[in-house]
Amino acid sequence: MAALRLGDEAPNFIAQTTEGQIDFHNWLGDSWGILFSHPADYTPVCTTELGTVAKYTGEFNKRNVKVTALSVDGLESHHGWIKDINETQNTTVNFPIIADEDRKVSELYDMIHPNADSQLTVRSVFVIGPDKKIKLTITYPASTGRNFDELLRVIDSLQLTAYHKVATPANWNSGDDCVIVPSVTNEEIPNLFPKGHKEVKSYLRMTPQPNLN
Repeated sequence: MAALRLGDEAPNFIAQTTEGQIDFHNWLGDSWGILFSHPADYTPVCTTELGTVAKYTGEFNKRNVKVTALSVDGLESHHGWIKDINETQNTTVNFPIIADEDRKVSELYDMIHPNADSQLTVRSVFVIGPDKKIKLTITYPASTGRNFDELLRVIDSLQLTAYHKVATPANWNSGDDCVIVPSVTNEEIPNLFPKGHKEVKSYLRMTPQPNLN
């Protein structure tokens, strides 16, 4: 199947998880979502990742983001693994982990890359908007753990740029100046960006982040 692209609707599915059965779109509701896959249970890098996500619960809640993980192992394995994660990472896993033994969800989201491994999922990340459209995809190899600070940074940018006519420059973090998008005319700037702006070039106009007081 073709890989999912930005702007595509995130495929819906019904699956068993460590927190009961979910209908993915209904579970997301009006929230943003992160769906991320793991090569297997009881693997060292994944253990640190899931522990980190649990510790970031407050940050995800602030951004109205629901998180769910997936691996191709079953529920019994997931529940045993959660005990290890809680113990070794000094946290409490409080989000659903999808059991995908039949690889139904993995195949819907093209999470198995045969040239990397014919059976196990790669480290896929999908950020999904409240409109159920895919806003971000990142694929890591199994050997590299994900940077969840970067995912929070991207979500901050996605949520900002969804509602304001700005883009975020390289290495942007929340609170930094933003780029005014080219479709905004100079005449429109005073009404849209009352904090003012700086014209570096005619095509590069900077303004303070508009959604901060």
